[in-house]
Amino acid sequence: MAKGKFNMGGGMAPNMANLMKQAQKMQATLTQAQEDLAKKNYQATSGGGAVNVTIDGSGKLVELVIDESVLDDAEMVADLVIAAVNQAVEEKDKQKENTIGSLTGGMGNFGGLL
Repeated sequence: MAKGKFNMGGGMAPNMANLMKQAQKMQATLTQAQEDLAKKNYQATSGGGAVNVTIDGSGKLVELVIDESVLDDAEMVADLVIAAVNQAVEEKDKQKENTIGSLTGGMGNFGGLL
């Protein structure tokens, strides 16, 4: 029979227990960061300020302000709104990536799990 130490008591090795504690702490930190990001608003403008948009953390448009001086060209207004909304969404995504990346040490969002 092989000689050696075997842990048959069902307890976790101390290093594994520490890893589990660290993982739980990291998960709590990530969850809090995601909640904080979801509460934020993101603003963007286009057309030199002719269109201003605000989206919330989920990407929903919550405010749209259009300068009256551009209202005579509906196609241009539509383009400006699209550009401003897309810019706001990109900013939201960039801030989420930066926040999550800083918390995970650049390991990304764990394959979309976060």
